[in-house]
Amino acid sequence: MASKKAYRDPANGKVSGVLAGLSEYANLDVGLVRLSFIFLVIFTGFFPGILFYIAAIFILEEKPTATKPADKS
Repeated sequence: MASKKAYRDPANGKVSGVLAGLSEYANLDVGLVRLSFIFLVIFTGFFPGILFYIAAIFILEEKPTATKPADKS
């Protein structure tokens, strides 16, 4: 069984596709994930949520598509 992997999904994302990719990974509605993230950012004083998002942009790979094959190297 192939392991499931989280990706950024810029095609369906608003900024960089981090939340769209995480919602697909968790099999949740993207609107629910975005709303939850907004509440997290507001109620934790902005810093942890924004730091998480910026780190995720660099850590998560972009989702491979049929027109853009994944790099095999």
